[in-house]
Amino acid sequence: MPVPIGRARTRGVETLSLDDTDRRNALSASLVAALGDALADCGEDPDVRAVVLTHTGNTFSAGADLREPPPPQALVGLLRQLVELPRPVIARVTGHVRAGGLGLLAACDMAVASRAATFAFTEVRVGVAPAVISLPLLPRTDPRALARHYLTGERFGSDEAVRTGLLTAAADDVDEALAPILDGLRRSAPEALAETKRLLTARVLETFDRDAAELTALSARLFASGQAREGMTAFLERRDPAWVV
Repeated sequence: MPVPIGRARTRGVETLSLDDTDRRNALSASLVAALGDALADCGEDPDVRAVVLTHTGNTFSAGADLREPPPPQALVGLLRQLVELPRPVIARVTGHVRAGGLGLLAACDMAVASRAATFAFTEVRVGVAPAVISLPLLPRTDPRALARHYLTGERFGSDEAVRTGLLTAAADDVDEALAPILDGLRRSAPEALAETKRLLTARVLETFDRDAAELTALSARLFASGQAREGMTAFLERRDPAWVV
């Protein structure tokens, strides 16, 4: 059954909403495909000036869906699609973001979140690594700050996410913070926006070209490992995995 992606347009800004609240907007194969289709429509529509990527429910995305995970190549394709889309993409976050969902934020051109939002790279706690999502993350974030969050899986808040480079801004009122950004994009020439985005994303795309195959293989290997099976089983059974001391 297709995962619904909410769509609305206001003055040239297309809002796409992840709307699989039963799974906390986890990145299932079906959600990745549906979001990719919606982004493709936006990229081909000359009336779309910018895209806002947001969510329903209290979670932007819980990361990879452990019951219906997308193939690593499909997630690479979605992240690259966000980076290459000839329209600015702004993430609007009013809930929590985990693991693979942080890759979506990093692939967007800007990201604004509520101060109530929380973030965590939980991959190491279930026996895998943030491999594929590193493609947009590593070129755009502070390496020292990212090391702590990658290696510990700790939860952190919006202000730390801004310091890390994961977010553009944190605000009590997300829509108030977004308003001047969207106004600026509406006042900008569409071709100039597309070319300026190309300048900003060149280093990120170099990382995709250089590392995508290696990180895709790493992701597939880790997801098939014994530690991953134990970690994911423990997560679903709401217990500590066997390696916790």
